[in-house]
Amino acid sequence: MFTGIVEELGEVVSLAWEGDGATVTVRGPLVVSDAKHGDSIAVNGVCLTVISTSGDTFETEVMKETFDRSSLGSIAPGERVNLERAVTAATRLGGHIVQGHVDGVGTIASKNPGGGWEDVRILLPEGMSRYIVEKGSITVDGISLTVVAVDDESFTVSLIPTTLELTTLGRKQPGALVNLEVDVIAKYVEKLVAAQRGAK
Repeated sequence: MFTGIVEELGEVVSLAWEGDGATVTVRGPLVVSDAKHGDSIAVNGVCLTVISTSGDTFETEVMKETFDRSSLGSIAPGERVNLERAVTAATRLGGHIVQGHVDGVGTIASKNPGGGWEDVRILLPEGMSRYIVEKGSITVDGISLTVVAVDDESFTVSLIPTTLELTTLGRKQPGALVNLEVDVIAKYVEKLVAAQRGAK
């Protein structure tokens, strides 16, 4: 589990393909500092398992399912990525509960600067808007953000200077793909309500 508070901007070092999957090497001195085999690290919001570390890099295996269902399918060496280690019992929950399970891939539609911050509108995959509410939480590329506005096709978030400087969203431009994870509570509520309706 994660909080959506990015700890470090890492860098993809290499991808070693084997069939449909790949071993991905990522540079991230902070997250590697205490990482060991089997630990979880979120890479652009995708929960991945560390298989080895070396110096300031870690290796993880990414399967076809993950490439197909997230924006990791388009990553390349040299690309910057958001990194966050899994929470511990002593971690402050600065964002919201994030699983690292991508629900869909969105597309940045526009970026509008204003007074040091930036409003970013992101197009949604079909059917996802029902999980998103104004002033609710959403995870974009592993970043816990507050929804400013939402409609059937898109939602908007406002990014403060710190987020623009310390995450990939400060660098991504319209047309770029982003991983989206909705608040897990919304999915549980939907399932429980549907079950209650079905029982009547």
